[in-house]
Amino acid sequence: MSKAVVITGSSRGIGLGLVTRFLEAGCRVVVSGSSGESTQRALDSLNRFGEAVAGFAADVSTSEGIEALFDFAERSFGRVDIWINNAGIAHRQLPAWQLGDDEIRRVLSTNIDGVVNGTLIPFRRMQSAGGGLILNMEGLGSDGFMLAGMTIYGTTKSAVTYFTRSLAREANQTKVRIGTISPGMVVTEMLRATVMGDDDEAAKRRRFFNVMADDVETVSAFLCKKILASTAASPRIAWLTRPRIIHKMLSAPFRRRDFFA
Repeated sequence: MSKAVVITGSSRGIGLGLVTRFLEAGCRVVVSGSSGESTQRALDSLNRFGEAVAGFAADVSTSEGIEALFDFAERSFGRVDIWINNAGIAHRQLPAWQLGDDEIRRVLSTNIDGVVNGTLIPFRRMQSAGGGLILNMEGLGSDGFMLAGMTIYGTTKSAVTYFTRSLAREANQTKVRIGTISPGMVVTEMLRATVMGDDDEAAKRRRFFNVMADDVETVSAFLCKKILASTAASPRIAWLTRPRIIHKMLSAPFRRRDFFA
């Protein structure tokens, strides 16, 4: 029987790309955005897949939102085989002290509370149902990389990596596998926001991302294939590996790409 997959934050960007790839691979997928409007727009773009795709808007920063999303997935497809915590938000690219308390709290709540709730609740329910796979999305900061103006966001992604790998060690004798996905630098609205402006720093970032970044279609296809093939107890699925970075750097003079034209 085909896998049943839930992907949070999947109404756009890399999340929507993953939804599409899993559907193309024959899986059944629940797409979930933060609002009914965004979720419906995603569903409309996927109507060619018929009953293999369902949609449910959820506030993943709350345990109630995660429980409701899991309930919906079970009602729709009978079970959940793969749960991907992709939902995440960024803040304005400013020094941390220039951000408002509400903006900081919103990022912390979505990116940390959302992953903690989105791991522990599915874990308990998958354990009772006989097993499953939970994957958490890494990002800028997971490997210690620092970008000016993104301190709070990077802190949340660093926390996601530690939480996931530590919890995976605690759960290594259970029926549920827990791991991470590292998509590298993907050209999404979030990344585009970091290169806005006409100053030298913005231009430098655009040059850097034109070398190192990739489009949603390329990265999501790779990740989906690796996820479905993975049998590791604690998968660590990464697109932008060291060999790929070296290849990008060596081939940069011969490739002309402009994601931001």
